[in-house]
Amino acid sequence: MTDHTFDLVILGGGSGGYAAALRAAELGKSVALVEKDKVGGTCLHRGCIPTKALLHAAEVADTARDASTIGIRATLEGIDPAGVRAYREGIVAKKYKGLEGLVKARGITVVKGEGRLESGPAVRVGEDVYRGTDVVLATGSYSRTLPGLEIGGRILTSEHALELDDIPSRVVILGGGVIGVEFASVWRSFGADVTIVEALDHLVPNEDVTLSKGLERAFRRRGIQYSLGVRFQAATQTADEVTVTLEDGKSFTADYLLVAVGRGPATAGLGYEEAGVTVDRGFVITDERLRTGVPHVWAVGDIVPGLQLAHRGFQQGIFVAEEIAGLRPVVIPDTHIPKVTYSHPEVASVGLTEQQATQAHGADGVVAYEYNLAGNGRSEILGTSGVVKVVRVKNGPVLGVHLIGDRVGELITEGQLAVGWEAHPEDISPFVHAHPTQSEALGEAFLALAGKPLHAL
Repeated sequence: MTDHTFDLVILGGGSGGYAAALRAAELGKSVALVEKDKVGGTCLHRGCIPTKALLHAAEVADTARDASTIGIRATLEGIDPAGVRAYREGIVAKKYKGLEGLVKARGITVVKGEGRLESGPAVRVGEDVYRGTDVVLATGSYSRTLPGLEIGGRILTSEHALELDDIPSRVVILGGGVIGVEFASVWRSFGADVTIVEALDHLVPNEDVTLSKGLERAFRRRGIQYSLGVRFQAATQTADEVTVTLEDGKSFTADYLLVAVGRGPATAGLGYEEAGVTVDRGFVITDERLRTGVPHVWAVGDIVPGLQLAHRGFQQGIFVAEEIAGLRPVVIPDTHIPKVTYSHPEVASVGLTEQQATQAHGADGVVAYEYNLAGNGRSEILGTSGVVKVVRVKNGPVLGVHLIGDRVGELITEGQLAVGWEAHPEDISPFVHAHPTQSEALGEAFLALAGKPLHAL
């Protein structure tokens, strides 16, 4: 057994882990980063980046298919799965190479292998032990399934779906959250018949209901089918197809079933509880400053209860590195973290939904305003419909910003600033949004809430 000593040892090299490593090294700490696969984690290699590359390819396919509507003579001859895969893998490879370069330039020691937490604190990798003054747990998450629903054959997770060599003609997607609707959007653009099965009453059920209903309308127009409010019962498969049965007796048959029912924390068998870390239903319990109950052991990312988003993990990794260095960074609550679903159309939000705001401040204490993208010139040019919705305290600050429409994910940072800085619409309304941009729609909503609507009644 060989002991290695560092200021900071990080278990997991995904978004949270590598962000902590980069920031800690920047602050002068010696850092060991333990990763069993590739630095960058699920987000870079099997999640955010490759799926968004697929969604861009899907957008190009839709643009080519509809080109004649704007006077462009173009035709869509078909989808080349190998070509799309090469494009996607090229993007990932380039980003991975860049990340490797950053890690190397900062002098971070990357340890390849499966680590296990030990008291000390320390991380064991095989016969080697990496002892840190502090240890950060950042082991990420895995694709969940339902009891009795075994993954394999024609029953896929999102990771398996990315590796398909063909474009399915029929797909059933179990789960209408972010992953489910993004894959539904891609496959529909590629020509597949798609049915989403969601046990709750709406698609993207964690969003404001205005966005959920807007996405449902848009998907209906695109020919994406969905079943809402009925639970999954069983799935059976043959060599050629899979059949999904719901509790009300309805059944759907397709080439593949994509299981997109969420992600679980990857904490089992890693020595957390044996080392004294409190784990609840797989999640590592921390205080608001991301400290576990074990001195000098911290946790970040998907293993910490809350939003499972790569950029949340990234922010938490930076936070912990600065906290360890004594910089006392500001705590960012989950309600101030933006969410984007990159489907066609996109859904983006930050802060409280209207329902959450009403629960917190009472029905008479909240004002919400919706501006339809039909009145926005740039949206008309792009051919997208949608809504901008802003929720505020009556005579008070903005509590939530909710958007649906193509490319609206690029607008959510302004919403984050409004919510995070507790801005009043009256504070924001004097600022000018460039014309013609989609951001003007957000400006119109702020103007209306400030009592001076310009392009709306």
